[in-house]
Amino acid sequence: MSLDADSAISDPAGMITQPYHLYVERTDATKNMARYYALEITATLFGQACLVRSWGRIGKNGQHKNHHFEREEDAVDLFLSLARQKRAKGYRPCGDRQGVA
Repeated sequence: MSLDADSAISDPAGMITQPYHLYVERTDATKNMARYYALEITATLFGQACLVRSWGRIGKNGQHKNHHFEREEDAVDLFLSLARQKRAKGYRPCGDRQGVA
């Protein structure tokens, strides 16, 4: 195996083809609700795709869960499924708040 720059760039093993990041929030002052949900797909040291989920109250550390996949496509499928579920529950990107200019 060569350490040349050309061989490192042309080796797709363990690389995520594009970045996947999502951060959404759900707030409702009448219910004292201020939640966040974050998703990210990264590559592990072993070349697997890892979907990292983080959630909790805005301003707090919250909880984390990692899902490991052999194929990036499986991680993307779960990413999109979770994003749809959160959107259906009222989570929105930070700049998408109603009534805020």
